[in-house]
Amino acid sequence: MTAEIERRADELIAAGRFLFERGWVPATSGNFSARLADGRLLLTVSGRHKGRLTRDDLLVADAEGNSLDGRRPSAETQLHVQIYRRFPEAQCVLHPHTVNATLLSRVNADRLMLQDYELLKAFPGVDTHACTVEVPIFANDQDIGRLARVVDAWMQDRTGVHGYLIAGHGFYTWGTSVDDALRHVEAFEFLFDCEMRLHGARP
Repeated sequence: MTAEIERRADELIAAGRFLFERGWVPATSGNFSARLADGRLLLTVSGRHKGRLTRDDLLVADAEGNSLDGRRPSAETQLHVQIYRRFPEAQCVLHPHTVNATLLSRVNADRLMLQDYELLKAFPGVDTHACTVEVPIFANDQDIGRLARVVDAWMQDRTGVHGYLIAGHGFYTWGTSVDDALRHVEAFEFLFDCEMRLHGARP
C-alpha cells in the first residue's frame, strides 16, 4: 500500500468503528469508499464487518469500480461510482443502515422533506434554517446498475442534493472528505430521528 492508500484506509476504518458504535452499520451492512488522488477508488470488500475493518478489508478499484486485485468489492459499488461521477468534489461516500432511515423509507412514498431545522446548516450551501432539503426515496433493486441509473436520472439538473434513501434499506451521503461525509451522516440521522418522533413513529 502507498502512504496515501494507508492514510485513506485508516480514515475509513475509523469511520466504520464510529458508525458501528452507534448501531448504524449492524452485522456486515453498509459500505464505504474514498476517492484517491489518481481517480481510483478505495472500497470496502464485500461482506466485511464495518466495526472491525482492517486495511486488508479494503481494496483498490479503478474509477469504474472494477477491483484491481481480484477481490470482490461491495455489491453496491456502482452507487458509489455514480456519486463520484455526478459530484467531482466528492471524496468519500458512506452508506449506513440506520433504523430511522430504514423505517422512514418505508413510511414515506418517494421523498422525505426536511424543513426548518437548524441542523440543516450542517450541509454545504445551507446557511439558514428557513429552507427545505429534499431527500429522495428510491425503490430497492437487486440490479445495482439499474438503480444507479435511476438515481443519476433523478439528480440530473438538481442542486442541493446531499443524500438519498433506499426503501427498506438505508441511506447514502458523501462529502469532500471522510470527516465531511461523517458529519452528513450524523446530521441526517439526527434529522431522521426528529422526523420519526414528530410524526409519532417513535416514542
